[in-house]
Amino acid sequence: MSWRNICPMDEKVKFIAAIKQKHYYMSEICEKVGISRKTGYKWLKRYENEGPKGLYERSRARIIQKNRTSDSQLKLILDTKQRFQHWGPKKIKCWLETNYTNKKFPAASTIGNILQKHAMVEHRKKRKNIPPYTKPFINCTRSNDVWSADFKGQFHMGNKSYCYPLTITDNFSRYIIACDGYLSPTFKNVKKSFIRAFKEFGLPIAIKTDNGTPFSSVSAGGLSQLSIWWIKLGICPERIAPGHPEQNGRHERMHRTLKKATTNPPQYSIKSQNNVFEDFINEFNNIRPHEALANKTPASIYTKSKQGYPSKIPEVTYPDDCLVRKVRTNGCIKFNGNLIYVSKLLYGEPVGIVKIKDDCWNIRYSYLSIGMLNEKRASSIRA
Repeated sequence: MSWRNICPMDEKVKFIAAIKQKHYYMSEICEKVGISRKTGYKWLKRYENEGPKGLYERSRARIIQKNRTSDSQLKLILDTKQRFQHWGPKKIKCWLETNYTNKKFPAASTIGNILQKHAMVEHRKKRKNIPPYTKPFINCTRSNDVWSADFKGQFHMGNKSYCYPLTITDNFSRYIIACDGYLSPTFKNVKKSFIRAFKEFGLPIAIKTDNGTPFSSVSAGGLSQLSIWWIKLGICPERIAPGHPEQNGRHERMHRTLKKATTNPPQYSIKSQNNVFEDFINEFNNIRPHEALANKTPASIYTKSKQGYPSKIPEVTYPDDCLVRKVRTNGCIKFNGNLIYVSKLLYGEPVGIVKIKDDCWNIRYSYLSIGMLNEKRASSIRA
């Protein structure tokens, strides 16, 4: 035997029929169907005024909604989303309130509902939260304390060639210093971008990168042509631990926004792709509000470095109590009558030798320790 399905409309019709036949009092009928007399009189009145259609349920929505989003507000919200398609409701709300101070806009959650209703929200998989790694940012208290640099993952353009975007940002302000697309991630290309950045913005105290080329190598101290050049400029090359991109989390988060805004779809050529990167830099630095900056723009926070790019690259010097040897063409130095291999990358550069204890010496390039030397047992330095 199946369960009995009760239709509310059928019950209302039976109730009205019983009232009209006058076999029972109102209180008796209401008690039999399980409603109050007030409800009974309500349905009877509706039936008498409107007939059978008065028995249908009515909308409980307020006739006048005090905080309803106006048509002009709705148009501004949708137009802003259309202009900045990768922005979320929080950034849209902040931008609108900054640019339309005479209007009041709904909460970010309401804006999110509006965008969802108009099919302007791209659903994405929920990402696993990674605990913040704050150690690399302890001394980052002002602009140009630390810059970050990296190659955002290469991708195919419309002409089937690879594009390698080199990105440079200021950690404190999130300001994008550069985003240059290249056909190959060579030292020559990277140096060209950094020379342009140094001339325009000055020198930072440190530059944080991963352990890939051309930022580092398997040479002594992880030095590369690029990091040697930085050290000569007085810039400290910082490298994150292998396999820990979260240590450069601010830069990686920017990469996610960059990918979404500039590579879907990719452009046909490297020239047109770089034009898209330029548009993104302008929006990111000057228009897009950032929650981490109290909804200010990076351009309103960032200031150029007072340390300008020198016309002549200075030579590395050492204290008077430090033994100095120049690296030969074969990557060796002459020490106590022996040839000690250091690195071919340091050809022509001076290295400092500081005694630690008997027969044990520390080899340095500028302030950076690149290895230890036991003069009796080694023909090369060790890390």
